Amino acid sequence: MTQSVIPPSPSRADYAAQLEANADETLFERDEPIALFVEWLEAARAAEPNDPNAMALATVDADGHPDVRMVLLKDVDARGFTFFSNQESAKGEQLWANPSAALLFHWKSLRRQVRVRGPVEPVSAAEADAYFASRARESRIGAWASDQSRPLTDRATLETRVADQTARFDGQEVPRPDRWTGWRVKPVQIEFWRDRLFRLHDRLRFDRATEDLSWSRSRLWP
Repeated sequence: MTQSVIPPSPSRADYAAQLEANADETLFERDEPIALFVEWLEAARAAEPNDPNAMALATVDADGHPDVRMVLLKDVDARGFTFFSNQESAKGEQLWANPSAALLFHWKSLRRQVRVRGPVEPVSAAEADAYFASRARESRIGAWASDQSRPLTDRATLETRVADQTARFDGQEVPRPDRWTGWRVKPVQIEFWRDRLFRLHDRLRFDRATEDLSWSRSRLWP
């Protein structure tokens, strides 16, 4: 096993050279997590080189095995965290069978992360239509062309399917396929984590039994 590619644990000198960018205690003086999340997301937009709205989405398959992949957050408000995809994909089938999920946002440049857990509901047809219409035309055609998560013989087969769908919709608007929709994770737990020196990190967790109840907050040991 090659060990050289794994970075060593930071030394005391490494920590001494690290700026305490997360030392501001006011960052955790919040009673409502969505506003705090939006504040951190705005900071990530200014600092992350690519996709500050990227998040790991964890679901469970029919055998009870966890499954995780990166997706993009497309909306966040008091109702929850929204993303879009093909509902016939692996994630879509898993969410229909077990409508519960966990999310993880990791902003390496800020040394922060946010974890979200909760039940999942599909968005309305109007919401799915509105977001689909905002996508680039080529992305909309791709949604028609791709049998997402299904076996694919080769790249040429995909490109042929894209060409066929491009010809099909020539001179027309590209509507949303019925199989393409969105989901909203309705959070019942949100945890904020920020890096601190010597692995003495800060963790702030918000909990509620259901989406209709108020949030409780607690600090966690690192």
